[in-house]
Amino acid sequence: MTKTGRAKTAILLLAHGSPDCVEDIPEFLRKVTSGRAVPDSVVEELKRRYGAIGRSPLTELTLKQADLLSRELALPVYVGMRNWRPYIADVITEMAADHVAEVVVICLAPQNSRTSVGLYRAALGNGLPFRLEFIEAWHDHPLLVKAFAEKLRTCRARALRGFGGQVPVIFTAHSVPQWTTAEGDPYEKQSRETAALVACEVAIPSEEWRFAFQSQGMSGEAWLGPSVEDTILELKMAGYGGVLVQPIGFLCDHIEVLYDIDIGFRQFAEKEGMQFWRADSLNDCPLLIAALVDLARKRLVNL
Repeated sequence: MTKTGRAKTAILLLAHGSPDCVEDIPEFLRKVTSGRAVPDSVVEELKRRYGAIGRSPLTELTLKQADLLSRELALPVYVGMRNWRPYIADVITEMAADHVAEVVVICLAPQNSRTSVGLYRAALGNGLPFRLEFIEAWHDHPLLVKAFAEKLRTCRARALRGFGGQVPVIFTAHSVPQWTTAEGDPYEKQSRETAALVACEVAIPSEEWRFAFQSQGMSGEAWLGPSVEDTILELKMAGYGGVLVQPIGFLCDHIEVLYDIDIGFRQFAEKEGMQFWRADSLNDCPLLIAALVDLARKRLVNL
């Protein structure tokens, strides 16, 4: 309790986590797979990808988002990662030591999937030392949509000036195993809704944008599609000479943006004779922080 007798209130941001360096990748993958063995080929491929981008700024950017949110709310904001430091369990211990009693939990994955938000919720565990308001999804928050739209407008204007013709947009989100949708997971529907809302905000005609899933896993099971590569080929067949990709399932730069899109998809498009652009990630943009502020304030009244 504070000196005024009120319970200490805080915000907790949850995210996937990212290894600090290439040498941490084997341990990181063990966390991702909950200890299941990972083929050496997968480990080496991920090492190669991280080596190609130097490092992932996910943790640094997430801590920056937390700092900006804390300033706006005048409340402590903690960050917990499921698969890397700072681990969720360790952050809960820290919060308990700080006598936090009421928490609004926001997952930095706007679309709700049992493979992301569901796992973050499970990682919190039971018997928590505080009361919480857990936000399940915020894929259609107006300020989130405006934030994506702002980045898209800027990149699209640049692409149209440089290309001189129509440049279709591919909105992307991280793929998940197909079985999740069969079992009622809302992720695919929410991801497509986010894309449609951003396209509407930017006034992009329906024939000039597509939605695709990216970064399908290497587990060998069936993952949600269509893939970005297939969608690029479809647009090429339709007569387009360029493509703009905007990930709407990610809030900041990390390997799925800096490698999968900026290197992998760019090389694929250019090999097919297509020019390529990618809208900037939200990172610490003011509209994203405003969305997080609004989410937190609306739930704080319930504590």
